[in-house]
Amino acid sequence: MNIKKPGINIVLIGIAFSASVNAATRVAILNFELMDMTLLPNIPTEITRTASMKPLLEKAIKNIGDYEIIQINTNEIAHANAGISYLYKHHDIAASLGKQSGIDWVIVAQHSKPSFLYSYIKAKLIDVKTSNLLAQFYIELKGTHRKVTEHGIKSLAKKITRKIGK
Repeated sequence: MNIKKPGINIVLIGIAFSASVNAATRVAILNFELMDMTLLPNIPTEITRTASMKPLLEKAIKNIGDYEIIQINTNEIAHANAGISYLYKHHDIAASLGKQSGIDWVIVAQHSKPSFLYSYIKAKLIDVKTSNLLAQFYIELKGTHRKVTEHGIKSLAKKITRKIGK
């Protein structure tokens, strides 16, 4: 006698749906571009500082909630990028990079340095599904110390995750 148990099927379906509902939000962060407008531009310390911003933002976002940070292939980024600020200005192209990798959100950012005393983190949050720019963020950094950069990146991460809604 073979008796089917519909309760087990319902449980299995529930588990499958809960796994997809609770899946981590997939976010890609492109490398920050340095836009140094000072009289002595692109010194090694500023290049290093700017390069540190992406990993700091990845860590800050992961610490806030259920986010999976996805790395987009650097060759694909280089192929899509027609020059400085191109991906920052063309969010539809940045979104297409995210679509290829199954990402929900792409963050494109710049470190703008008009002075030796202060600089700005400028970031755009792009919804990959719609290819639309959801939000722009500006964070002022007063000084060049590592703690200033870390604080600014943590502030940016909070703003981004609030906008995403997780």
